[in-house]
Amino acid sequence: MTGVTESDDLAALARGVIDANLYMTLGTADGYGLPWASPVYFSHSGYREFLWISKPEARHSANIAVRPEVSLVIFDSRVKPGNGRAVYADARAEELTGSDEFDRCLDAYNSRFEDPEAHHLTVLAPEALRPGALHRLYRATAIDLFTLDPEGHPDGRGGDYRAPVQP
Repeated sequence: MTGVTESDDLAALARGVIDANLYMTLGTADGYGLPWASPVYFSHSGYREFLWISKPEARHSANIAVRPEVSLVIFDSRVKPGNGRAVYADARAEELTGSDEFDRCLDAYNSRFEDPEAHHLTVLAPEALRPGALHRLYRATAIDLFTLDPEGHPDGRGGDYRAPVQP
């Protein structure tokens, strides 16, 4: 297709954006549909599972409890206008307390960096995220992922084009 970057290039672009950024914007909505956006420090597993730690009382956590459908955006806000690179996702989120996936996801969260202390992070023990503790582990599993295609829209129109991607 003219005007569209090869899918392998887009997948590499998406992986690069995810790996290079520490924060994602988590979009949630409450039971009435009122939207809320929150920046959260994140880790990932396989570029499709996005993991973060939050208080269960936080607005975005309360929203997930009643409406698990979320959106995610990961981007570098330091680039010049017109040079943006971003990954977008439609996802389903959940608190992982009591889940069979808790240990695997906590390992993925804790292992984002070879030396977490160099990034001012603490490796969290499971007890730090269980009932009675201040925080919980959350996961958003991507249903669909998109990235901005630097070549633009397939029909040659200018502007942003969000191309589906499988990183």
